[in-house]
Amino acid sequence: MTNQNVVVPDTKSGISLPMVRLSGSSIFPATAQKPPTAPGTGGGGCISLSAKKKLLLENLEINGGGGAAKINSWVDSMRASSPTHMKSSSQSLSEDQQLPWQQHQQQITLPSALDNFDQIMEASRGKQIVMFLDYDGTLSPIVDDPDRAFMSKKMRTTVRRLATCFPTAIVSGRCRDKVYKFVRLAELYYAGSHGMDIKGPEKGSKYTKVSDFNLLHLGTQGTEPVICQPASEFLPMIDEVFKELVAKTKLTPGAKVENNKFCVSVHFRCVEEKKWSEVAEAVKSVLNKYPKLRLSQGRKVLEIRPTIKWDKGKALEFLLESLGFANCTDVFPIYIGDDRTDEDAFKVLKEREQGFGILVSKVAKDTNASYSLQEPTQVMDFLQRLVDWKKLAFQESRM
Repeated sequence: MTNQNVVVPDTKSGISLPMVRLSGSSIFPATAQKPPTAPGTGGGGCISLSAKKKLLLENLEINGGGGAAKINSWVDSMRASSPTHMKSSSQSLSEDQQLPWQQHQQQITLPSALDNFDQIMEASRGKQIVMFLDYDGTLSPIVDDPDRAFMSKKMRTTVRRLATCFPTAIVSGRCRDKVYKFVRLAELYYAGSHGMDIKGPEKGSKYTKVSDFNLLHLGTQGTEPVICQPASEFLPMIDEVFKELVAKTKLTPGAKVENNKFCVSVHFRCVEEKKWSEVAEAVKSVLNKYPKLRLSQGRKVLEIRPTIKWDKGKALEFLLESLGFANCTDVFPIYIGDDRTDEDAFKVLKEREQGFGILVSKVAKDTNASYSLQEPTQVMDFLQRLVDWKKLAFQESRM
């Protein structure tokens, strides 16, 4: 029998708490802060990608349907967003032979957040910075085994220092409890399952009494931590889908099914490309039975989640409101992420014309981010510069 890795949710640290729901589809008005225009993008830092690839990715985010042709479309989209054959310089392809993402990699890049750090800080002058960070590929490197996506001790120390200077949240597609086990910083907000499972630090605890600012819980009352679980009714359904996908993929070597509480992730990073169709067929066959669930795609992962209008962008808005920044014009959110699901948050910031999105990527992508960083080490450098900048500003304010 083929061995298969299965990732199950951790329930030991789960806490049953009241659920907070948002009312209305829009929370905040736009403010006057406008992101810069990246070179060659036509405005807002949005890189134009080939229409073919964009259509493939959009076609993937549907509820099943179709037969062999649909599976082929899914595999094409999996291949388009997960390029596996990077040629060396000695084996470089002609422009006509290159895939669209390779062509744009040579033609267009976002401005570096490190090179433009002073510009970003100037835009934030007089505003409260609030930090939002993805986990995989942002704070930790992308690895074959999602259970071993550990952040470095140096990164943890940097994030801890960051949280003493600014309200800080981790926003991840993973189960919230799993992300907390990786990060292990109680002073942060955690939004797991693409923002469908949000919990803040205990109010009144030592982690809410930050030395450099007192805005961490501005506008909130009581002693219960902030919590939001808008998709709680889907939990039994997600558990069923997880079990079915484990059974459906058990004969596909390298396939890993992960229960992220409010969504199910099917990782194909370690699956041979010729067997990707098996993964797509397994996911399609299960998804067809659940019309209230939808499919989305990340970096070599297919994800099944509820069809509710909730994503990382909604989570960002909820957290800003919870922090007391509803209807505020003097808040400056910075969101750093590397995946397609982070685009929902980038889009919110762009539409609000408030703060900036920073994409972590070495290749050109279709994005609503305004700046870029290439890898987690650069993210750590950027966060440390933020800490240093805050400390200097604090010292100057006391002179």
